[in-house]
Amino acid sequence: MAYVSQRVYLFFETKKAHLLVRSDGTRWLKCMHFQRHMITAIVDCNSRRCTRSLRHPRECRLPTCLQNFGDEIQRDIDKVDEYCFACRAAQARAARDAAAASSS
Repeated sequence: MAYVSQRVYLFFETKKAHLLVRSDGTRWLKCMHFQRHMITAIVDCNSRRCTRSLRHPRECRLPTCLQNFGDEIQRDIDKVDEYCFACRAAQARAARDAAAASSS
């Protein structure tokens, strides 16, 4: 994984400081879910208050420092005009339950 400087993405400067993950994956167009295939980069927030940033002091143990990744930057490498696997399973389950309820 590569670390990318915040300066490349100027529109993130106004957001709350978090490390951002950039990933490639499939976009399922009927439900708009994103299926991640791989993480291509980690965008450093350059914040001394974020434990995942390269600028965070190693000796810092303050509980007030941010400890989670921020938003995921999703890049669609392919698009499928269908529901994702989870949505198809949920639809099949709902149809099965409806059929069982109507037969009893």
